[in-house]
Amino acid sequence: MEEKKMMPQGRSRKPAIPWSGIKLGQDGLLPVVVQEYGTNQVLMVAYMNEEAYNRTFATGIMTYWSRSRQEIWVKGMTSGHFQKVHSLTLDCDLDTLLAVVDQTGAACHTGSHSCFFNLDADFDAPERG
Repeated sequence: MEEKKMMPQGRSRKPAIPWSGIKLGQDGLLPVVVQEYGTNQVLMVAYMNEEAYNRTFATGIMTYWSRSRQEIWVKGMTSGHFQKVHSLTLDCDLDTLLAVVDQTGAACHTGSHSCFFNLDADFDAPERG
């Protein structure tokens, strides 16, 4: 059994847009793009259900719905790599959340700071034939 880490203190806020005002995917989940405060680096993409959304606002610590484990997941609870909320912004269609966070340690389960490290194509580099 993995040891649970001590969750840092975040600030609680009341959402300006309640869960009922959000347009969810067919799976009933809200996609979340997670960006690092200060660097603007995209760290990961995750998903929230209503409980995760409300817990994130209540604690100021990013909380997600794990699609693979089918359970609530507080980022950092086992690794210590918490994400403290800096800001939460819904997009123009109210169907995707941008979370700007203070990232402690690695965001990716591989140990990488960001989950985006597999370069598919570099359009600025000369193409090799």
